[in-house]
Amino acid sequence: MAKNFEPENKLPNMIGPGTKIKGDIETNGDIKIDGSIEGNIISKGKVLVGQNGTVTGEVKCTNCDIYGTFDGRLTVSELLSLKASSKLHGDIQTSKLSIEPGAIFTGTCKMDEKVTPPAANANIKK
Repeated sequence: MAKNFEPENKLPNMIGPGTKIKGDIETNGDIKIDGSIEGNIISKGKVLVGQNGTVTGEVKCTNCDIYGTFDGRLTVSELLSLKASSKLHGDIQTSKLSIEPGAIFTGTCKMDEKVTPPAANANIKK
């Protein structure tokens, strides 16, 4: 008896260099941003802001790595990693925080073991 084969999509959503988006994004998977986003992002996976990526808005996600620029409010239910090339201006709330030497962080940080994971259709303040 033959089985239906449905390949799992392990590729992350990608916003490429030179791409500019104004609006909100919701995803159940990971997202990599090498372009520019002005809006809000909700991800049940990892948000990765590449070295040339910029995000202005509010982000709620499970994990986050920032190599580029972020300006806004960031809520991460597990681990937030600010890499050496990152520039973060805003407020963060996370369970765990890693900051490499050279990273720039200006704002406030609230660490709590029980940060609520992002949910689909979660309300983001506008």
